[in-house]
This record gives sequence, structure tokens and C-alpha cells, in this order.
Amino acid sequence: MSMPTREFGWTGVQVPILGQGTWKIEGSPDAERRAIDALRAGLDLGMTHIDTAEMYGNGRCEELVGQAIAGRRDEVFLASKVLPSNASYEGTLRACQQSLRRLKTDRIDLYMLHWSGSFPIEDTMRAMAKLIADGSIRFAGVSNLDVDELPAAAAAQRLACDQVLYHLGDRGMERRVLPWCVERRIAVVAYSPFGQRQFPKKSAVLEEIASKHGKTPRQVALNFLTRCPDVFAIPKASNVEHVRENAGAVGWELPAEDVAAIEHAFPAPRRDVPLGML
Repeated sequence: MSMPTREFGWTGVQVPILGQGTWKIEGSPDAERRAIDALRAGLDLGMTHIDTAEMYGNGRCEELVGQAIAGRRDEVFLASKVLPSNASYEGTLRACQQSLRRLKTDRIDLYMLHWSGSFPIEDTMRAMAKLIADGSIRFAGVSNLDVDELPAAAAAQRLACDQVLYHLGDRGMERRVLPWCVERRIAVVAYSPFGQRQFPKKSAVLEEIASKHGKTPRQVALNFLTRCPDVFAIPKASNVEHVRENAGAVGWELPAEDVAAIEHAFPAPRRDVPLGML
């Protein structure tokens, strides 16, 4: 089964529902080799959205991504991020060029501000506009911006996405961030969709639903989280087996009664809460 795609916000670009995250894939030579193999296996399965950042491993993860996509760059929707401490106008331009060198490519498809910092968002976005004009990046986005921070960023530069923490234990973004982005055709990208080490492995609800559909609890959770057509997810997988499991999470639909059971077991907050962040 091929990986289903969706239009990424307003961009007109089709992007797979599930991509691949790369936070903390660096490590020993063996671990890095497994990570590269996993990324390549993901590409083979159609998980061509690869997300990284200059912060990850102090640039090492970008280098590993560069190795993984060598010879396959045109298949990939490549995303990276600038640190807030580098996000002045000139600093953003420099950071992007350094990321391009580490990734061994001439362009990044999606370049994001990693989270809000002390530099004016207008300066960061002015740099993004120049990078787009220069062909260094295709689209600009943000990460970890809550609904009160998004308007200023969106006013300064048309945003392709907001990348946010979203998992069964933290559904707060559904209340305000998701509706705000949907209204403006801004894609929402879920990072850490398994909640780091907080995934409810012994959930009777997830296990029962998984058994019914011949899936795993993780596949059920990912399917639930990406049920909204504006949401994408970038689970990290540092080995090939996990990548294959992730890929089987989409391309099928949870019945309404299963969605309701998950809603009941893992409810969204009933009041507005600050955006979660790792």
C-alpha cells in the first residue's frame, strides 16, 4: 500500500500524512547507521517528509539526513528549523546556509522558526522571504507557536505550517491552534505523536481497537491523531521495524465508535490550555 498524501495547507504540494522525525537519532556509529537505514526504508514506504533542525545533535542530525537522502533528494519534502537564538535577519540567513551545507542540498522545502525567541518575528520572517526569493527554501513555517503568537508571524510572512506537540496525552492544540490554522489553510504537523515515553502501552481501549482491525496500538493512535485532513505527523523511528509499523497507521479509517472510544479514554481538555512543548 502506498503512503497516502494530502495537500500541505495552501501550498498546493502533496505531502505524505506521515513523515519522519529525526530528533536524537545521532549517537554511536551503529546507532547512526540504523537511523540512516530507517530513514531510507521510510522513503521506500513513501514517508518522504523528513523533518530535522540545526539544534538536533548540534547539526549532526542534518548531516545524517543528508547521507540518508543522497541520490534521492527530489523524492523528499525536506524540513529544517532555525534556533530562536539565531533568528535575527542576518542570523536566519546564515543558519539556513549552514543547514544547506550539512544537508548537502541546494534547497530546503520547509524552513521553520523552532520556537519563539527574543528577535522580532518580523525580522525572522523577512529573512524567510529573502530565502524564498533566492530559492534556498520553498516555504516558511513556525514550530511551537501558540495561538497568541501566530498572528504576528502570519502577518509578516505567509506560513505553510505550525509544527506542534500532539499526542493522546496532550490534545490541547485541538482547542485553539488547530481551528486557527485550519481557517487559514495552514498545515499542522504533529511532533512526538507517541508522547516520548508517555505512550499508553497497556491501554485496553487501544489494544481492543487494534485487535479488531489487525493493527497495533501505536498504529491506532497515529490513525486517530491524523484523522483531521489538515494534520500531518512526523513520528521518529530509529530502526526499520518501527518505520514499517508507522507506515501501516494510515490508509484506513477508524469507525466512528472507535473514535468515540478513544475520545473517551484520552479526552481533549475542556478549557483552553497553553500549547504543550518538548
